[in-house]
Amino acid sequence: MGLAAFVALSGCTGDLSALDPAGPSAASIARLWWVMLIASILLFILVVGLFLATVFVPKFGRRLSPRFWIVGGGLVLPLPILFALTFYAFWQGEYLLRGGTDHTGDTIRIEAKATRWAWNFRYPEHFEAAVSEGVLHIPAGVTVELAVTSDDVIHSLWIPRLGGKIDAVPGHTTYLRLKADRPGRFGGQCAEYCGAGHAGMRFLVQAHAETDYAAALAQEEIR
Repeated sequence: MGLAAFVALSGCTGDLSALDPAGPSAASIARLWWVMLIASILLFILVVGLFLATVFVPKFGRRLSPRFWIVGGGLVLPLPILFALTFYAFWQGEYLLRGGTDHTGDTIRIEAKATRWAWNFRYPEHFEAAVSEGVLHIPAGVTVELAVTSDDVIHSLWIPRLGGKIDAVPGHTTYLRLKADRPGRFGGQCAEYCGAGHAGMRFLVQAHAETDYAAALAQEEIR
């Protein structure tokens, strides 16, 4: 049993694991996932328990009227649970729109453009000439707003350990806010099937200390 639990939990970590968050947005998504999982397990145990009671406890099911089972089990029980989970999901959604912060503050705008089959990033607020292909540079501890678009077909930008995913649509710009808690390297990928090269359409996110961020962009400008 212990080995099975270890194997199951080991699958929750890794460079592309949404359950191993490294930023507030990803942590919010992971919390929502765990809440939904725990709620579904509790409901499953309750339903199975009632089923077993009707099978093994004499006259258990007959003590209550069919109307009670329909109204109680079909309306009274699930509606409050669904309402609570829906409210929590919307609350977390609003939190994600703010980039995983409790207040709106300064953000850094970075442009992300998808092509088959690569990602290019521009940094207009810092170095207009800095363009990085396959590597997104961000400062750790600062909310970053990605302006995402596409040159050809619909792609989807996803950095599992930092935030949710957002579609890259030709002729349209979508926005995604995220933040890295600390300096480090994180994996990103296209999460929308876009053709033969989709599987290799990955990129790297390099979160720098704020003091090192300008130097990293300067190196991209030199190339």
